[in-house]
Amino acid sequence: MSSGRKRKRRFLIVSKWGDSLDIALSILKEGNDVKFYIEYKPCREIGDGFVPKARDWQKHIAWADIIFFDYTGYGKIASELRKSGKLVFGGCEYSDMLELDRNFGQKELKKHKIKILGYQEFDSFHNAIQYVKQNPNAYVIKPSGEAQENKQLLFVGKEEDGSDIIRVLKAYEKTWGDMGTFQLQRKVKGVEVAASAFFNGNKFIKPINITFEHKKLFPKELGVSTGEMGTSMFWTDESPIFDATLRKMEQTLKTNGFIGHIDINCIVNGNGIYPLEFTARLGFPQIYIQRAGITDPIGDVFENIASGVDFKINTKRGFQVGAYLVVPPFPYSDPKTFDLFSRDAVVVIKKPMKEGVHLLHLKQVSGEWLITGDSGMPLLISGTGITMKEAQRTCYNRINNVLINNVYYRTDIGDRWTEDSDKLWAWNLL
Repeated sequence: MSSGRKRKRRFLIVSKWGDSLDIALSILKEGNDVKFYIEYKPCREIGDGFVPKARDWQKHIAWADIIFFDYTGYGKIASELRKSGKLVFGGCEYSDMLELDRNFGQKELKKHKIKILGYQEFDSFHNAIQYVKQNPNAYVIKPSGEAQENKQLLFVGKEEDGSDIIRVLKAYEKTWGDMGTFQLQRKVKGVEVAASAFFNGNKFIKPINITFEHKKLFPKELGVSTGEMGTSMFWTDESPIFDATLRKMEQTLKTNGFIGHIDINCIVNGNGIYPLEFTARLGFPQIYIQRAGITDPIGDVFENIASGVDFKINTKRGFQVGAYLVVPPFPYSDPKTFDLFSRDAVVVIKKPMKEGVHLLHLKQVSGEWLITGDSGMPLLISGTGITMKEAQRTCYNRINNVLINNVYYRTDIGDRWTEDSDKLWAWNLL
């Protein structure tokens, strides 16, 4: 990365749900110009009073130096903009398919000689139930396409004969009728871990990010599956998990014109590394916690990646931990509950904090931070440290400095590290 102050750049940030407010605000504070657009109408107040907004992002294409897409589904237009000469961060049609079409993603892994778990794809609950009866085993139910956004539909079975999977499929059949396509994937025991990296159109940029997600609503992995409640992570130049998975796809990503961030979630154990699914875009809350560990200006990082620059991202040593602070009705969609308990509720930071506060579904009115959107996700708080314990302590000390009525959050993000790291060392995977 070149030294010295770069010129002011113009970033056009196109966000599916408004989740990139933290990024937009950071880039603005670094001295750049920003226009922030949100596609999903109920979330369009997010960022009001914090960053300049765009009502129609396509009218600002000529204005922008860098166009930034934060979600899947924009791959085709991102590729077209690149062909027209624009700098674009954010995917391609191939990467959209990797994430949105689970069947395609699994076939691509197989094609690249990456070990996968057995799976079957279904578009009928009845057929899936018959399959489990004929092939009793422990399975995971995984929706495909747009239904993936409804995290409550993901179900991880525990019974070795699949009886719990059959009960859930019967319940889905009654309540949903049709869920579109979904997978039944063989369940294996091990450590759930993700490897991810930024890709500049030619190669992966180091360091690699190793991430441990906490998806359940309550501590000790109790309750419903949410998109995520928090994450612990570290940066590293070398990873056997990355080498066995994403690295094998480097040439294919280059051929398809991918520029952005890609993550592969895996189950690993003494028998091997088993990829589960791709996130072929920025991960949330992953990117906020990554930013906490990146010491370069984040706008410079995105510009260099979009420009195809070969560089190394400067990161902190040690660990990063982040936890979502959420309010009702999270993780459910219930407009009445949101309006009753959470809309326009005030978020108060008791003592000013220079680091670790990541704004999500908020607007600013007369200097007050108010909750907006429709999902009840106002903040993520992060902490960093040389040890996981230090990163946890920093994160939770910062959380104690935040006042939000009716707030709830996981108190154990990072606790799994002691046991998980022992296993990963024993399997030669760290």
